[in-house]
Amino acid sequence: MTRIKYRGFFLECKQFQCNCHHSNAKSRCVKFIVSMIAFAAATFASATLVTKTADLRYQRDVNRMVFNDNLGVLEEVKGKLGMISDSLNRLVETPAAQPNQAYIVVSIGDRELWYKKGNEVLFHTQVATGTGKTLVSSASGRSYKFDTPRGRLVVQSKEMNPEWVPPDWHYQEEALKKGLGIVRLERGNSIRASDGSVLTVQGANIVRQHPGGSSEVLSISEGREIVANGNIVIPPYGTAQRRYKGVLGTRRLYLGDGYGLHGTDHPESIGRAASHGCVRLRNEDIEKLYDMVPVGTPVYIY
Repeated sequence: MTRIKYRGFFLECKQFQCNCHHSNAKSRCVKFIVSMIAFAAATFASATLVTKTADLRYQRDVNRMVFNDNLGVLEEVKGKLGMISDSLNRLVETPAAQPNQAYIVVSIGDRELWYKKGNEVLFHTQVATGTGKTLVSSASGRSYKFDTPRGRLVVQSKEMNPEWVPPDWHYQEEALKKGLGIVRLERGNSIRASDGSVLTVQGANIVRQHPGGSSEVLSISEGREIVANGNIVIPPYGTAQRRYKGVLGTRRLYLGDGYGLHGTDHPESIGRAASHGCVRLRNEDIEKLYDMVPVGTPVYIY
């Protein structure tokens, strides 16, 4: 038996106990033990990295989960608190694709998408992917990274004519573009504008009440948010002014955590790094893909 000191530890070698009195055998013994220690250290480091990655993914998912959701926000919050498995665990535990199952491949670098079955390409088109830019909120100091996630995802649901419920960072982004501030309108409160009118929430709408007593329901669209006193107004969730039609195009294949493959109202962005993380397709392309792809289809993004 050979006793070896390695990085402060004493190790007893029985691997070559029959002939450890030979120098070559001792050398092999040392190499074997050192390799096992290196393997154990690498395994520990890998486990630590996976744990940290899961934590970072969790924080990002919480920031992003309302990106394309509305009434499902509360359910996803519950999920992040432990009632549903973490997204990284779902990714790891999702069963592998069956040999004859069709799948989607998205190349972030090439900004291309393929729908394949084996080696056969069933559909191919250009896409737009995340910009990779970071937005820092002047109000909270929170930063948002607009990357398209890499890895293996799955089509969880399909939706026709989806509506976009913008998160708070959208209003921060628009305010920065236009040199405006931001102000949040809460239910039960009101905002008095410089012209004497008052903005308030009535039911599912934000209305402007004029000094003369008349009122009007305010309309919005992307880039045409409500502005009062030099500030973009952030509507409360659940109001019609917090839902944008057409931004996600005509179809969406939802991948979870706020991400999806969807159409766009900016077809000129296709082929560029232009989205906030989702994969954009031209409306005619997502309509074709929508009809071809069933729920449960694997999506590989690299």
